[in-house]
Amino acid sequence: MDTVLTVTGLGKSFKNKKVIEDITFEVKKGEIMAVLGPNGAGKSTTIRNIMGIMYPDEGTVHFHGCQPGDIPRHKIGYLPEERGLYKNVKVMDMILYLAELKDYPLKKAKQRALDYLKRLGLEGKGNVSVEELSKGMGQKVQFIGSIIHEPELLILDEPFSGLDPVSQEVFKTEIQNLANNGTAILLSSHQMNMVEQVCDRLFMINRGKKVIYGTLEDVKNQYANFKCTIRGKNDLQVLESIPQVQRVENREEAAVLYLEPDIQPAAWLHTLPETLAIQELSIDRISLHEIFIDVATDNHSQLLIEKGEGVYA
Repeated sequence: MDTVLTVTGLGKSFKNKKVIEDITFEVKKGEIMAVLGPNGAGKSTTIRNIMGIMYPDEGTVHFHGCQPGDIPRHKIGYLPEERGLYKNVKVMDMILYLAELKDYPLKKAKQRALDYLKRLGLEGKGNVSVEELSKGMGQKVQFIGSIIHEPELLILDEPFSGLDPVSQEVFKTEIQNLANNGTAILLSSHQMNMVEQVCDRLFMINRGKKVIYGTLEDVKNQYANFKCTIRGKNDLQVLESIPQVQRVENREEAAVLYLEPDIQPAAWLHTLPETLAIQELSIDRISLHEIFIDVATDNHSQLLIEKGEGVYA
């Protein structure tokens, strides 16, 4: 698979404070890669350096087919977290203006705009002013503007923000369609459930440094221990005494047992006391959301120290 974007050793400081350090990753054609991290981790700074909105103090940003440092803006689509549409402009005029900025053929842009307006539930809204749209509708228009020129690399910053669940599913489908047609996609979002559904690889940043980088499967195998959810009234001490249980979290009418690494679930089930009250029982790996929380609170770093391991590279 061809590499579209390579970021190597990226570093940036503000007033002698290191904001990002040694950020290195690549995005391939037809791939959806998530850039994740808590607020202030360095995600926006990384994206701005890739876009050429600011320039790194260290490292390089290399687009396939260009000289290192050259930014082919007509080949990049960008949906920023902060929305920036002109409110008193008609929807179709806004989209065509954005296409013109990218030197995209007007006739082709208009046909693509009509097609996407229909697909995103905005058919007939072309002559409506942007200010008349709801927040979610405005998000859809800005999304169309970011892809109208058929970019090779699409950067999406919080694309699901302000969307209802139905619109989120529509966006998810469109993003997957773009990737299937060869667009390289760099996606930043705090909605871990959506990230888990659409992304192929993850790059997590905390305090300006890489903490996790790999495919979703690799990350889950590396960090996502199993958990067992038991519905039924049981004594906390009994649950905590079960072998290979790291901690127990009590929830309404259920308890979640977080298990030690490297257990074999089928074998572990035989260690459960026969007297345990079980109405329902399920075993699965912890979610990406829970991994994210561990990263943000440095819990995963402490776990790796205890295991004698380094962070995933």
